[in-house]
Amino acid sequence: MEQLCFFPEAGQSKGLPIHLLDYRPGLFNEQESDSLLQKFIAETPWKQRIQRMYDKDVLTPRLTAWYGDPEVYDYASLTQSKPNYWTPELLMIKNKIEPLAGIQFNSVLLNYYRDGNDSVAWHSDREDVLGKNPIIASVSFGQVRSFDIRSKQDHHEKYSVRLEHGSFLLMKAGLQEHWEHRIAKSVKPMKARVNLTFRVVI
Repeated sequence: MEQLCFFPEAGQSKGLPIHLLDYRPGLFNEQESDSLLQKFIAETPWKQRIQRMYDKDVLTPRLTAWYGDPEVYDYASLTQSKPNYWTPELLMIKNKIEPLAGIQFNSVLLNYYRDGNDSVAWHSDREDVLGKNPIIASVSFGQVRSFDIRSKQDHHEKYSVRLEHGSFLLMKAGLQEHWEHRIAKSVKPMKARVNLTFRVVI
């Protein structure tokens, strides 16, 4: 069974490696965030993927959707399907975060965490399709969830950021190479959360 979140319920861990992470709460105000959350939940063509784990095919414990430029393929899909076209809302968010990230993104993965049972296990994003030391920008709407990271070399070295409604998190170069991250399950009641991770797929 996946370990539940082991971090405090507010704030972030002391000593967070700011050379690897840039967290900015309130990039979108509450009214904007509420509107975007409801629109994404209602209008996104959500799918539940099948993932190979421990020699078994299992359903991922969250819903996802892939958007991007026409030439970009969904590298996480078993069928290598083309992405959905950018929506006006996604392009607006993309244009707002690119100056903060210092990079232009060509795709975004949307994750819908319906409640506390939805999660993503420890992982690092694949460098073979994202390039070496990729930069990934994350925007969150809805329920506050804990974003946990741990060192690949020493799992006792771990930190956490509470991703708030309307917040922005930049995963800088080097994070995927040396660290893993996750959104853990929760035993406490959780409302809906939609997370957008903007990437450059090579």
